Amino acid sequence: MKNFSFVIYDFFRYDIWRFLGNIWRFRKGLYNHRWYDYRGTLLFMESALLHISENVEKRGIEVEINRCKKVKKMVRVCEIIKHYDEYSYIQLAEKELGKLYEHKTWFESTKENSDSYTMKDDLTDEEREFNSKIYKRANEIEQEEWVELCEILKGQDYSKFRDDIDFDDQFDGSGMKTWWD
Repeated sequence: MKNFSFVIYDFFRYDIWRFLGNIWRFRKGLYNHRWYDYRGTLLFMESALLHISENVEKRGIEVEINRCKKVKKMVRVCEIIKHYDEYSYIQLAEKELGKLYEHKTWFESTKENSDSYTMKDDLTDEEREFNSKIYKRANEIEQEEWVELCEILKGQDYSKFRDDIDFDDQFDGSGMKTWWD
């Protein structure tokens, strides 16, 4: 009977509060989770990795060199997820290439039929071409970051590590399976 009372005590003392804290921590992922979309899953991962990285950085007991490498990779994963969530790839491309040309779009009725309209804008061909370069670069950045995200989560191939070189010099902090302390 004593064991059962401890289970009840433990439930009310720790588990409920941890559960409520997790609801608060993962609220953005919970709110955005849909069975047909992976956005909520990425937001869960971002929240969890931010929590883990903060605690590993402050309370971690691992060797500092490796701990810092892991925290850096976790923060990078969160940054990539944030870029996806906010779709900031166009802003990243603009930082590299320059600002998009703003344009006004309007509709004009056609001469043949007053109920039919064509869309017009005020951009020159060079400005349109420049804007398309920015959109193309934004797409490239997105693809590069997705590849980087997968590589970070997958981690290194430890079978390729050399015995004559120190582990700390070869380890880059990637590999979700190694992000425990």
